[in-house]
Amino acid sequence: MVSYFIADLHLSDERPDIVRAFLRFLDEQAPHADALYILGDLFEVWVGDDLLSDTAIKVADALQALNQQGLPIYYICGNRDFLIRQDYLNRSGMTALADETIIDLYGRKTMLLHGDILCTADTDYQRFRKIVHHKWVQWCFLHLSQKRRRRIAANMRAKSKARNSQKSDAIMDVTLDEVSKRFDQHQLDWMIHGHTHRPAIHQPCADTTEKKRIVLGDWYEQRSILSVSVDNFDLAGSKL
Repeated sequence: MVSYFIADLHLSDERPDIVRAFLRFLDEQAPHADALYILGDLFEVWVGDDLLSDTAIKVADALQALNQQGLPIYYICGNRDFLIRQDYLNRSGMTALADETIIDLYGRKTMLLHGDILCTADTDYQRFRKIVHHKWVQWCFLHLSQKRRRRIAANMRAKSKARNSQKSDAIMDVTLDEVSKRFDQHQLDWMIHGHTHRPAIHQPCADTTEKKRIVLGDWYEQRSILSVSVDNFDLAGSKL
């Protein structure tokens, strides 16, 4: 059997091609898996469980159907969809995991995370992340009117794009010291994350090739899917 890992689909009504690709994956590949792990940014933006787009409804229905067939589906929030709450999790059949979750992946001690928490060189973003992940800030935002939440989200996204266009690739990538710290602290075999949109398989420890950091790609440039079994793993990507 196999477990699948995906991240950074950024699903939205504006990109029906990506939505179709994901629904096709759920219909054709996912039913044969032991588990499906979604490591953040399933949606392009999320401003509340009470503001479901057509895409969010279609995705919830498809995920729920899979879950009812017996497939466990796990979700770690990303930097775009961290406001997903239990209502939508229940509707879609997903089980939320902590920001940094350690699992036994066919005998490999593996940390799963979205990846943004590792990008500590981007100090502006880390300050912003700390603020928006505060429970009181989230409570206040989710109790604003729907119209105001949409407007705030649009303004924040526009400002984020402008800031990111001026940042170097090095600043926006993970900090290797943060990766090494987690491998040492938790005695990890593997780490799997997304966020950077740079699919690759890294060897974080110079003294062994067994330890791996696997970075998932996004679904706008390629359909990045990591499949892991007892004896093998494959980080596949195909043009959409």
